Amino acid sequence: MKDRTLLILHWICRVILAAMFFYTGYIKIMAPLQFAITLLGYDLFPEVLIPFFAQWFPWAEIALGVLLLFDGVIFGVKSVRWNIRHVAAATTALLLFFTVILSITYFRGIEANCGCFNFTDKISPLTILRDSIIMLPALYLLFERRRPVKSETQEISPDSYKSDV
Repeated sequence: MKDRTLLILHWICRVILAAMFFYTGYIKIMAPLQFAITLLGYDLFPEVLIPFFAQWFPWAEIALGVLLLFDGVIFGVKSVRWNIRHVAAATTALLLFFTVILSITYFRGIEANCGCFNFTDKISPLTILRDSIIMLPALYLLFERRRPVKSETQEISPDSYKSDV
């Protein structure tokens, strides 16, 4: 029963994060100029890089959503595999990056829009707290307990670890 509960929790974390990244990536793809203006409002990035970030960053969010949902096999290509812990590490790093950027902007006294889920949400302690809370499922995926896996023809080695799920 415990393993089933952990499996459900594992997938809830993955689906929540993937859905969030699909949504946030989508709104930025649909309004790249608004996203560029939001990035400019942070007053943290060189202006010359803003168009690049505004164009490519949403696709990175969508890609993370895909990696979170699909367990290492896309379009039936089994040779293209990844470990969910690596995806969780990238997700945690990205969410930490967001939180740090919002915190720096807020503590510098700059009134800017967050740009996370819409383009009208001002950066405040609540938006910083929200982004910190959103990091919890990614941290769970990153640090969830792993168990060794032994097949009939393979000895257990330190490299042969698999998720409990």
